[in-house]
Amino acid sequence: MVQIANPIYDVVFKYLMNDEKLAKLLLSAIIGEEVVSLKLRPTEHQFPVGKALMVMRMDFSARIRYANGEEQLVILELQKAKLATDIMRFRRYLGEQYRNKNNVVQEPAEEYAQRKALPILSIYFLGHKLDHITAPVIRINRSYTDAATGEILQEREIFIESLTHDSIIIQIPYLTGHRRNELEQLLSLFDQSFINEDRHLLNIEESEVPRCYRALLRRLQQAVAEPEVREVMDAEDDLIEEFEDYQRIIAEKERVLFETEQRLTKNIQELSQKDQELSQKDQALSQKDQALSQKDQELQKRHEQLRRVAVNLTKAGQPPEEVAAILGIELEALNDLLS
Repeated sequence: MVQIANPIYDVVFKYLMNDEKLAKLLLSAIIGEEVVSLKLRPTEHQFPVGKALMVMRMDFSARIRYANGEEQLVILELQKAKLATDIMRFRRYLGEQYRNKNNVVQEPAEEYAQRKALPILSIYFLGHKLDHITAPVIRINRSYTDAATGEILQEREIFIESLTHDSIIIQIPYLTGHRRNELEQLLSLFDQSFINEDRHLLNIEESEVPRCYRALLRRLQQAVAEPEVREVMDAEDDLIEEFEDYQRIIAEKERVLFETEQRLTKNIQELSQKDQELSQKDQALSQKDQALSQKDQELQKRHEQLRRVAVNLTKAGQPPEEVAAILGIELEALNDLLS
């Protein structure tokens, strides 16, 4: 059992990849093709944490030799994520790679030098799990397909290669218990189930690492003895803890805001319902007013009719008592009618 520095820490990962020979060894294993040459590009992204530097992304210009002997110059973009929220950072970095005018190679042509966009292969080390896929290593390989026949097209086009890219995703949480091939055995160096009481260290069984990759283990052993590496790991812990606290504060504020919005929505709905009820009552009252007005008009019309009849009968010489009897009203009411 040996102790190694935990390579999920940015400073340790950088320490490992700064050895060109070991970087080629690791990347060749991950890509599945021989990395002939490798150059750390000046686009390495860092940000300060006190006196330390946190490395969140490393870009390499690599020449890869394929099994058929063909060689290709590509951009290898390694990004490590401890949080699921890093996906937006990945999208931003990829956009930068596609915009970067330096990601081209000059190829001689008959009349002029042709600028050819370099293919991009992105490699992601995820410290969290994807939602559905549990495979430790996922290769996303594009294929060209005839949409009509379904035939796989073997030839490659610069236009397509320049605008699309392959990816490799390594889910660190799923490395535990998976040693099905040499790559998974090599990636046991990232297995967080081997974490020591000091989370900066992993306890690794050397015999489980293929002999051809043990130089990587030795490099990570050396990192343990580097005081500066340990110091930056402490700083990274502080930064991540602070960031997680910030995330929790944001999540709590979002929860409160969401609940407030729900209450406001409910209140608006209740007010709207009350407005509808009041509107219905207003409509009912309006209908009653219309009915009463109509009855008043009918009563007024009947009153006029009775008055005309009473006047005519009185003019005809009928006694008031007989007129009241004919109209079916009291004598007092007849007097009111005739007044």
